[in-house]
Amino acid sequence: MSLDPATLERLEAAAFRRLVDHLQQRTDAQNIDLMGLAGFCRNCLGDWLHEAAAEAGVELSKEAGRERVYGMPAAEFKAKHQSPATPEQMARMEASLAKNEAYRAARGGR
Repeated sequence: MSLDPATLERLEAAAFRRLVDHLQQRTDAQNIDLMGLAGFCRNCLGDWLHEAAAEAGVELSKEAGRERVYGMPAAEFKAKHQSPATPEQMARMEASLAKNEAYRAARGGR
């Protein structure tokens, strides 16, 4: 099945909004665990939103992008919902970030 670009973009936007809503509801899902497992977290999504805005010539600060993802200022979310990372969580995150770098290098960047 082939979708026209406008329909595909609407569907992708809807999926992104659903992911953001899901992460706002699942405050128990720690950023450090998301990073360790999947190589991205709420901060990444907010940063990607900021970068997409910049590419489109739209003004959206990094903090505003993160606030959209968190549903509140990032510092407030962290104070309410995040706990300090354990050494094991940090090690998993570092290994995951190394995988991200290898993936980006294989793709020639981004």
